[in-house]
Amino acid sequence: MRDDTHMEQIERWAKFVRENDISVWKKIHTEFIDALFEKNERFLRELAKTKEGKEKIIKIYRIKNVKCCKELLE
Repeated sequence: MRDDTHMEQIERWAKFVRENDISVWKKIHTEFIDALFEKNERFLRELAKTKEGKEKIIKIYRIKNVKCCKELLE
């Protein structure tokens, strides 16, 4: 379970969205989401550098056709 500060952050963001035009908060939101994807991609690239990491990626993502994912696993 998350602590109270998490809910406070959600409430602050909801208030910000309500009080600001979409053009203001959409840019911030897009940058945040893009950063999450970039962080995930960096993590997977580093993990894929090891044999154990490659196996973990295959298992976590339930990859059946490993040949199609060579770019990710190299």
